[in-house]
Amino acid sequence: MSSNSAFETQFVYILDNAVLAWGLAACGLAQLSKLIFELIFKKRWRPSVLIETGGMPSSHSALVTGTAAGVGLQLGFNDPVFALASTIAFIVMYDASGIRRSAGLTAAKVNQISKDNPNEFSSENILKESLGHTKLEVLVGSLLGPMVSLPGIFFIGSPLHILQMIGLVSV
Repeated sequence: MSSNSAFETQFVYILDNAVLAWGLAACGLAQLSKLIFELIFKKRWRPSVLIETGGMPSSHSALVTGTAAGVGLQLGFNDPVFALASTIAFIVMYDASGIRRSAGLTAAKVNQISKDNPNEFSSENILKESLGHTKLEVLVGSLLGPMVSLPGIFFIGSPLHILQMIGLVSV
């Protein structure tokens, strides 16, 4: 087997991973919805939110809960791998609403001190403030993940399956 053929085989395996694909789709949808929230609630068009952390909903929460739910659906909700995926999801969500949120609030205070004392502090290094999430942002993201991934896995399947259905790939 040539190395090119081995690479193609591995790529096909990745395309056949519905859990990964739908977890990433949940993350992408959460990130895209930040733009919609920005339009509705802040009345401004700011596409940069598509690549920023923080905000409503938490795309990290959508990713980890969507992936954990997909693992549970495929392997069983009593499988130790589901327990591991769920544990990691809880850690990520706790970190987003706790530690990262606190770091963002601290950055805002430091930035304000720099603005209030321009002669004493350099304003060159503005700290990023939007790091974490509120508990509501995490909750919405954590609900969005399984709402996207479970129906996607159950009714549609993997990207490879989709490509096969529309006749683009035959494996």
